[in-house]
Amino acid sequence: MATIVPLSNVDADLIEQLLDRAFGEGRQARTAYRIREGTDWLEALSFAALDEDDYLAGTIQLWPVALTDPEGRNHPLIMVGPVAVLPEKQQEGYGKALMLAALGALAPQSPLPQVMIGDPEYYGRFFGFSAAPTGKWHCPGPFEQSRLLVRCENPAILPAEGMLGPWPSDFNPEAGTD
Repeated sequence: MATIVPLSNVDADLIEQLLDRAFGEGRQARTAYRIREGTDWLEALSFAALDEDDYLAGTIQLWPVALTDPEGRNHPLIMVGPVAVLPEKQQEGYGKALMLAALGALAPQSPLPQVMIGDPEYYGRFFGFSAAPTGKWHCPGPFEQSRLLVRCENPAILPAEGMLGPWPSDFNPEAGTD
């Protein structure tokens, strides 16, 4: 069984080594990296899974991103991923445990919508992600539309169209509120 710990407790070099093993060389060229470029993962929502010998078996990182609608308005989202598990530890429940930990750490009273690039059957069945609201969303690089998934209690609040990208450094969700 996995022991889940905050990712911030794990040495950064070990995280990078695990990501290299899970996704291979050139992983930084993937579209997901472009979406979250220049941002830092959210420490309170990112976790590591340790195996029975307390060795790093998997990680999950969540990131602040935005969907910019055609009018230029930014809509905050949380990007889930990468969910990375060592190849020899896959199919042992580490990924599911990491997803449950990360999604369970979201504020239940007002979680931001979560977006990810992943397997629609798996993430839809176990975690409620869907590609239905993302049909006219775009990414800064190649992607399969059916794998661009979102999880939101009320998808009607999401823009029908937009471009995913990093959370703007000048974005202030409290601006304009009285």
